[in-house]
Amino acid sequence: MSNESNETFNPELDLVLERIVEVPVELVWNAWTKPEQLIHWFTPAPWKTIDCRIDLKPGGEFYTMMESPEGTQFPNSGCFLEIVPLQKLVFTDSLLPGYRPSGNSFMTAFVTMERIGKATKYKALAKHKDPETRKQHEDMGFMDGWGAALDQLVAFTKNLPK
Repeated sequence: MSNESNETFNPELDLVLERIVEVPVELVWNAWTKPEQLIHWFTPAPWKTIDCRIDLKPGGEFYTMMESPEGTQFPNSGCFLEIVPLQKLVFTDSLLPGYRPSGNSFMTAFVTMERIGKATKYKALAKHKDPETRKQHEDMGFMDGWGAALDQLVAFTKNLPK
């Protein structure tokens, strides 16, 4: 069940990327929820996503393994908090699968999708625990990185077999 108040933007703690992409919402949803698709676009090149596990249910696993151009691997473990098919995914690294506390807390992400004809209104909201973590994410290139990943998602989905 959706709760709009959970998506409130706080400029001191949050980062947001919003765009309308010329891809049907079903393709955006599949790109986010199918590991075999997500590994193709999730990490801005020249970085790669080399592994992904998705257990699409609240409390289910959302795991990615990113690899730098130098070959250093960065695992990211978390769990889904909310899933509204074709509309919303909420996940966090604060919790592991089964809602087990992770001991890490970088962000909680809200990815929302809204059908606009044959296009999708896409929004990625990253909530952080404090202004320092938000700044760290911004300095890591949130806007460019998440924007590049979205561009890759669009390119990937447009090249899927019809």
